[in-house]
Amino acid sequence: MVWRLLATITVSALLPTLSFAIDASDRYRSPRNPERRIRSSTELIVLHTTEAAERGSLVKLCDRGEAHYCVTEAGTVYRIVDRDREAFHAGRSMWNGKEDVDKFSIGIECVGHHDKAMPEVQIAAIKTLVKELQSMYRLSDDKVVCHSHVAYGAPNKWHKTKHRGRKRCGMLFAMPSVRARLGLAKRPAYDADVRAKRLVVGDDYLRKVLYGSVDTMRSAYAKPPAAPQTSGLFSWFRRKNTPAAPAQKPTPAAQKPAPAAPKPKPAPVAKKTSVAPKPKPAPKISAAKEPSSVKELVARGYVLKGTVAKDVTASKIAGAKWNSPDTYYTIRNKVIPGNRIDQAHIEKGMCIWMKK
Repeated sequence: MVWRLLATITVSALLPTLSFAIDASDRYRSPRNPERRIRSSTELIVLHTTEAAERGSLVKLCDRGEAHYCVTEAGTVYRIVDRDREAFHAGRSMWNGKEDVDKFSIGIECVGHHDKAMPEVQIAAIKTLVKELQSMYRLSDDKVVCHSHVAYGAPNKWHKTKHRGRKRCGMLFAMPSVRARLGLAKRPAYDADVRAKRLVVGDDYLRKVLYGSVDTMRSAYAKPPAAPQTSGLFSWFRRKNTPAAPAQKPTPAAQKPAPAAPKPKPAPVAKKTSVAPKPKPAPKISAAKEPSSVKELVARGYVLKGTVAKDVTASKIAGAKWNSPDTYYTIRNKVIPGNRIDQAHIEKGMCIWMKK
């Protein structure tokens, strides 16, 4: 009886530790850890997209200490900065009137792009990591946000005041279909800083993604995910202690091979008649395919509205539709839709095309 009591006490003490174990590699742990301050509070989990390949992203994150974790496309989780310290991941940021979000948040970088779907194995790894951190810091689902939620821009030639819309980083993590995959039932209902007039809307398309009904990932995540392989120390402990189901013996009926069906008689060969071959239809051009050249833009009815110059901004040329998906930018033989253009990357000489 005594040994049973001791075993129960030991397991009870161990379970909280196991359930909070984060299965992460220290291969890219940043050397800047000792110089980073301990965070006084944790109020948000901020999800980012690297917008670059895995190797370069991990080296940069490690060197500069720009995140607490990084999740690769293969589902590997790397620890960059200790989770109780400050990581410089949010930059110029504000949330509910509080600036410098680094001081009260955990940053997770995910290898990928803000407008492209991620592999299921990566989504599953992000979900596990987020849920473990939520449990540790007692954070509700609406406290899991993306970088776009918190980043803001200083006054510039396009916006005369502070504005929300400096970054589209992590934008897909605001979309309902992706949040459902991550097990997040709620998202922030509105931008408290815009509502309080501390900031103005600088990117209307981004606003519709963060707080509206725009969800470009819906088709990518339409099918339910396959049963994920659980990871982490607690999951390993649970699998080790779960007995395997006994194999079922085949039934006698299954052991006997079924009699072979009789071979059908060959059908009589019909005499060939000379029939004129049907003309092949002309290949259809998919309307969903984006134009890749100026020639295609013109063929689809687009006209040149203007060229960005020193005193001629994109908003002066295209107005509120400067970042619309139906507006296109061309430069150096590249065609970029408006909803994928980064405001900071709009340069002199860019041509803006819109419908007639």
